[in-house]
Amino acid sequence: MSYYAARTLDLPFDAAVERTRAALAEEGFGVITEIDVRQVLKTKIGVDFRPYLILGACNPGLAHEALKLEDKVGTMLPCNVVVQAVDESRSEVAAIDPEASMQAIDNADLKAKAREVGGRLRAALDRL
Repeated sequence: MSYYAARTLDLPFDAAVERTRAALAEEGFGVITEIDVRQVLKTKIGVDFRPYLILGACNPGLAHEALKLEDKVGTMLPCNVVVQAVDESRSEVAAIDPEASMQAIDNADLKAKAREVGGRLRAALDRL
């Protein structure tokens, strides 16, 4: 089982970020955290890196349901979605597979909820 799903887009980085945000929103996800890895690496260790953004995507209703099933599942939230430049005209978008990340938790109801979240993340990727 892979721990992510990904799509390569014939779009420059900024356009891919915009399209990813819209696709996530259509599936009920908001972006609650954002890490500009390129900026962090430049600022912290002086390294140049390609455009690489980690979006912390959260569907509040589904997150609430998961937290009611397993109160420590917050250690695995939000769902990370990466947008990175492949070259000047192409980008890749990759999303965590929540089912894979929840394998360590012995809770069948939570695994079912992870399957639902994963389906919505894959649907967002399919919209790209």
